Amino acid sequence: MSVLQALDVGLAFLVFAVAAWTVFAPGAFAATVGYVVYGLLLSLVWIRLFAVDVALTEAAIGSGVTGVLLIGAAARLRGAETTPAEEALTGLTRLFAAGLCLLVVAALAAVVLLLPDQGPTLAPQSMERLPETGLGNPVTAVLIAFRSFDTMLEKVVLVLGVVGVWSLAADRYWGGAPGEARAERPEPTLAFFAQMLAPIGILVGVHVFWVGADEPGGAFQGGAILAAMWMIVMMARLTEAPQASAFWLRLALIAGPAVFLAAGVAGAVVAGGFFAYPPGLAKPLILFIETFMTFTIAVTLPMLVAGPPRREPRR
Repeated sequence: MSVLQALDVGLAFLVFAVAAWTVFAPGAFAATVGYVVYGLLLSLVWIRLFAVDVALTEAAIGSGVTGVLLIGAAARLRGAETTPAEEALTGLTRLFAAGLCLLVVAALAAVVLLLPDQGPTLAPQSMERLPETGLGNPVTAVLIAFRSFDTMLEKVVLVLGVVGVWSLAADRYWGGAPGEARAERPEPTLAFFAQMLAPIGILVGVHVFWVGADEPGGAFQGGAILAAMWMIVMMARLTEAPQASAFWLRLALIAGPAVFLAAGVAGAVVAGGFFAYPPGLAKPLILFIETFMTFTIAVTLPMLVAGPPRREPRR
């Protein structure tokens, strides 16, 4: 066994161990920390499988954004006290959830094992038609050129998620901003960390988006990094979350899906097919679409984490 194989085996055992510890962790905060660590380990697994795009998404969304959401929820639940009866109910709930997880695992295993020898895939078609898109990254080509409608609807789901979160606000807060007003003196260490990391993170996010046409990256990965930088700045209380009624915010939320849909309709008229690209213009059009998709993702994810408006709108 080579060194890399030994590392892969050790990584696999570590992933399973952290997953088990997360499931059986005694407290919500401990389980949340375990979940974040689990996501980071999965990112390493995807890198070892040469799926750098998936690794970037897992690190940014699976550990970053979702971790922040769960930490916020755990902090709110920390003061809650449970009675012995509630603890017993929690144990039964965990057993029930574990049973459902095993059932889903068995179903997925059956589906994978029963696949034909030549499973359904877009890989041959995408690789054959890849030169026509002008893209060097087959993942971006498949998402934008072969799964365009699915990719657009993923962003629509994010926008609907924001609308759902905002709808939880009380009527008098509708159109206002989430969270409390910014502290006059932010916590120095967190503020210094945000001021140092945010500019670097913005450059990395833009770079990941730009190279996504030819290398691992793209709109979702770049947008997720930009979203994480904005969340760090807001968590440091260096800036306040914008009001839900802000025109620029609402425009940014719908910019990606709207531009994507407009390009699809234009393709039906100009290129002879919905979401089709005229010959020779595929790459610039895809980069144009991904630019607006990056803006939408960078704005949507922080709004999901910020929660419903809790301050009255400014008049």
